[in-house]
Amino acid sequence: MRKISILLSCLLLSGCITKKEHDDSFSFVLACDMRGYTGDNENHFRGACEAIAQIEDIQFMISPGDIDPPDSVLYTIRKYIGPSMTWYPVVGNHEIENPNDMQWLREYNRNGNTLPNIVNMGPASCLETNYSFDFNNTHFVILNQYCTDSCDDCSEGDVPELLYSWLEEDLNKTQKEHILVIGHEPAYPMPDTENQRFRHADNSLNLFPGNRDRFISLLQEHNVKAFIFGHTHNYSIVKINALWHVDAGHSRGTADMGSRSTFIIIHVRGTQLEYETYRLNYENNEYEIADHGHLN
Repeated sequence: MRKISILLSCLLLSGCITKKEHDDSFSFVLACDMRGYTGDNENHFRGACEAIAQIEDIQFMISPGDIDPPDSVLYTIRKYIGPSMTWYPVVGNHEIENPNDMQWLREYNRNGNTLPNIVNMGPASCLETNYSFDFNNTHFVILNQYCTDSCDDCSEGDVPELLYSWLEEDLNKTQKEHILVIGHEPAYPMPDTENQRFRHADNSLNLFPGNRDRFISLLQEHNVKAFIFGHTHNYSIVKINALWHVDAGHSRGTADMGSRSTFIIIHVRGTQLEYETYRLNYENNEYEIADHGHLN
């Protein structure tokens, strides 16, 4: 079984508040871009799942895209983390290339409200793959950036009028203390924080800069804490004009040696959002805390 290095993890985060001190306290994990490297190989996504399984009180996982094939991702999560782990998938550019993936994702959230805690279903054309949900004091928005008026899998990554209007209405309704918006493609692609590898510089949301800028302005106007995404396989957390941009990297283990395999634990502790980033140490084959901080 994969080991995980968590010694002193509590001390790394100032104030380390226990769950009992805040009724709203909970934790969730971000893991994405494991595409094609799921199942029982311990050097791939399984290794990340085994490490996550050793961390207590994780309520659910969100995967910001490139989860092809999604049934195998869910199999790996349920087998190596636990059968009760809730999984919220996000559509990535590789899922829209595979009709079977999209049909599976539609069925997984059948009628737009099969997943737990959903408060807002998507527009008619992406009813099941675009949604928002609440958990305790936090509002989560899952964006399918490939949705248009006519389909949920026929565009390049974008936030066109349909999605913008839906998101604006959704953000206007929520009264939650924290708001997190999750998609697949970044607004501003960033290099990996460790080795500066740079990918998808010209084919992310910046392909449509007007829509991108309008989208980011909307998030800022509604005091969204973070925009979370994947796509680049690189890890970074950067604050730009009061909005955190969280690139969750990849969780495919040794299948991508260009940047270290990564998952991020987000701790919601009352008014505080804290994160611990675990990355794979290729020398000892353990996931270790490589970064930590606050999203405030």
